[in-house]
Amino acid sequence: MTKHFRRHADIRLTALEGEGVVLHMGSRRYFTVSETGLSILEAMKTPSTFEQLVDAIMTEYEVAPDRASTSVQAFLTQCINAQVVLEETL
Repeated sequence: MTKHFRRHADIRLTALEGEGVVLHMGSRRYFTVSETGLSILEAMKTPSTFEQLVDAIMTEYEVAPDRASTSVQAFLTQCINAQVVLEETL
């Protein structure tokens, strides 16, 4: 069984001038995210593994694996704590 990450069903995303706005309809809270964060959330339209998210960022931004991994991990931790992203084992 592998861990997968998916966006919470209650969030809505909007891109604005190099960053994004995330609205959590259930909690009525909103967050701003970087362009990279928005890309990670977009990649989670369907449940994705950590490795798939890192690969998506490396492909889109042409960054080294260690930098992509660190960025994705930090972003996922923040999003899980804010209940924007859910972690599940499939």
